Amino acid sequence: MNCRSEVLEVSVEGRQVDEAMLALLHTILLHRSTGKFHYKKEGTYSIGTVGTQDIDCDFIDFSFVRVSSDELDRVIRKAVGEFKDAMGNGTDGMGQISLEFYQKKKSRWPFSDECIPWEVWSIKVNVVNLANEQERQICREKVGEKLGEKVINIVEVINQHEYLPKMPTQSEVDNVFDTSLKDVQPYLYKITFQITDTLGTSVSTTMRRLIKDTLAL
Repeated sequence: MNCRSEVLEVSVEGRQVDEAMLALLHTILLHRSTGKFHYKKEGTYSIGTVGTQDIDCDFIDFSFVRVSSDELDRVIRKAVGEFKDAMGNGTDGMGQISLEFYQKKKSRWPFSDECIPWEVWSIKVNVVNLANEQERQICREKVGEKLGEKVINIVEVINQHEYLPKMPTQSEVDNVFDTSLKDVQPYLYKITFQITDTLGTSVSTTMRRLIKDTLAL
């Protein structure tokens, strides 16, 4: 099985890390979740509805749509919080958070089940330090514009006809979906991250150039 891999990159101010990551991760999961399966008998089932909720960002001029599930939101916020904590309170920095979708393949005892990834989204995050409130306001607008572009990109990629695990039978549903939540059923996924101490000069310069160009208008 070929695993599809997509890379997104954003440059943000430190206080925008949480909202930018939540916006992108929730957008992906919105399109990688279903309603709960209700099995009538083996091979016959109905799928519940998935509610949605509009979320306004506090530090970015941006709103996004997420699955209306407090349980799922808590899981994502916990992962994003750990990512931000690992990045620390430094000025410039770089990190990457990845959202991997996988399915389980049963193995014979005594071996554990094999987890086979089928889609991975990697989000590279560049944190820049800004000099004053005017620059922060411009960054607020620019990051909002960039997130809008990323969301469109995510939807375009997901709408392509690529591999998706086939709908499982009742006995195999836990090999494909996370059934632990009460109100929604995302494909099995895991979130990981890594941190880099230094920020690429070209990325930092690009964000600052955007801000300076706007100030010059």
